[in-house]
Parts: sequence; C-alpha cells; structure tokens
Amino acid sequence: MSGHVDTAGSRAKLWVMTDTPTIWTIGYEKASQDSVIAALRAAGVRTLLDVRELPLSRRAGFSKSPLRAGLAEAGIGYVHLKGLGTPAEGRMAGRMHDHERFWAIVERRMETPEAEADLQRAAAIAREEPACLLCVEADPHVCHRLRVAQLLAERFGFAVEHLHPVLPDGARG
Repeated sequence: MSGHVDTAGSRAKLWVMTDTPTIWTIGYEKASQDSVIAALRAAGVRTLLDVRELPLSRRAGFSKSPLRAGLAEAGIGYVHLKGLGTPAEGRMAGRMHDHERFWAIVERRMETPEAEADLQRAAAIAREEPACLLCVEADPHVCHRLRVAQLLAERFGFAVEHLHPVLPDGARG
C-alpha cells in the first residue's frame, strides 16, 4: 500500500491508494481563486486537471497562467486537458440552456481520439495522486465535467466527489 501525507492543510491527511481511487471535481463560478485552492487543499488534492477547452476566464485568477501560479504556491500541480473540453458550439448551447443539444455535443466530444487520449491521461494522473477536474459551473450537474467524471468512474473505477468552494457570501458554490 502506498500513500502520501499532505501537511499543507490545517491537519495532515493520508491519501492511500485503494481499490477505489477518488476523482474530485470543482467549479469556480462566483468563487475566488483562494477559495478554490482552499477546497482543493482541504480534500488533499495534489493535481488540478483543467478540463476547459480554452483555459481563459474573465474571473480573476482562473486563466491558465495565474491559475497555475496560484496552485504552484499552494503545492498543487496543474495539467490542462484540452481534449476533454467542451467545444464552442457546446458552450453556446449551455449558455442558451439547450441542455439536450449541450449533452449531445459533449457526448460527441468524448468520442474523439483527443478526448480518449486525455481521459487516459487523467486516469493515469489520478491513480498516482489525488486529482480534481476543474471547469466553470458551480453545479456539476450542468457541467461537462460531470460526464468526464462519469467516464472515469465507469471505465477506470473511480469514485466521484464534487467539491464546493466557499463563496464570498459564505455559501458553498
């Protein structure tokens, strides 16, 4: 049995490789970078897997470079998995609340060779150390990261847990 002790949080956590590894997910909608990092650290996450097609954000601290820098300061790795991101037409369908079209586009994306390669990469990383999928939406049930997590569960045996950062008003995202 191998494991890793994370002493970066307020208390040491032991992550042990078991028969059922966990993949976490988190959305940063309405959250600060600090609150997302705090949620990751509390869960013992060691690598953030960014599953946005375009790792850009108008929200401060969530474009690729500042996000990677903030995570590095906290001792958390960053990996961008573009192949698991939702293409532009899917993001548009999501903004228009056309859920049927959105999920159909997500499914087509997950059938591509790029998605398959990045899904394999995500599974390999998450087997080695605690990892978390990141996208925008606070609610994982309206975000494509839910489907990515489901595929990791179905095909690679991961348990899925959704993290919710504390928002500025004290609510959970």
